[in-house]
This record gives sequence, structure tokens and C-alpha cells, in this order.
Amino acid sequence: MIAGRPRMPGRGGWPHALLLGAMALLLGAIDAYEFPDAATAERYRNLIAELRCPQCLNTNLAGSDAMIAQDLRREVHRLLLDGATDEEILDYMYQRYGDFVLYRPRFTAGTSLLWILPPALLAVGLACVVVIVRRNRRVPPAPISDAERQRLAELTRERGS
Repeated sequence: MIAGRPRMPGRGGWPHALLLGAMALLLGAIDAYEFPDAATAERYRNLIAELRCPQCLNTNLAGSDAMIAQDLRREVHRLLLDGATDEEILDYMYQRYGDFVLYRPRFTAGTSLLWILPPALLAVGLACVVVIVRRNRRVPPAPISDAERQRLAELTRERGS
């Protein structure tokens, strides 16, 4: 608006229209599911936070806008309304999509390295640190001879001057 001139109606409102359009698109992307009670809604939120989107590399169902994530959220909602327990829902998703869909994969022969290797490598690393520290403690400094001591004194005098 120019100083002293009134704002003309219908002019300069395009940023507001753009903002409203973007808000409408964002609000349209939100899943609005009905739940019989607050406990079921909380279970739904926990489950979609615990399940990983098969399309997105490291996003849970709650944070993904992919079509498959929308389908899986709808499926979790349906299973909750059908009376399935959380474990039954996780089993269903595991049977259908495998270990990838679970943020905390189950301990099986295929995932045993995933569960065992990190603590084992940590233990090996700590053992190496302990061995190195103990070895360095046991080695006393080598005594220096009188000639070496005299040479060291000369070098420090030269450096200081």
C-alpha cells in the first residue's frame, strides 16, 4: 500500500489466496478416522508410529504421505475396529511385509546378526581399549643416560635463547 492511498479491494490478495489453497491441500491430506474411545485412538497412534512405511526408507506410517502408508493406516484402523490386539496387528503386518515394516524386528534366524552383532562389537571394542590401557600402564619409561640428559639440557638452552 502506498502511503496516503487507500487499498483497492480485490488487489494484492493473491498471497492470501495462495496460502489458503496450500492450507486446504494440507488439511485434505490428514487422515481423520473415527474411534470408539480415546484408548483405541492412542493404540492407533502408537501402532502407526511403530510401523515403518514400506516405500519410504526410514519413515514411520505416521509421518509418511505415500499411498501405501495411507493404505496401511486405513488397514490398522480397520483391524483395530475389528477388535484385533496390537500383537495381532503387528503379526499381520509382519506376515504381509516382512521384517522391514517393524522398527523393532523380531529375533529370528534371519535377524540374529542384527541383534547380536552390535553388542558383540561393542564388547570387543571395550576389550581392546582395556588391553591397550593396561599395556601402556605396565611399560615404565626408559631411563635416560647421563649423555642423553646433557644433550637434552643443551637443546632446551638453545631453544630458550
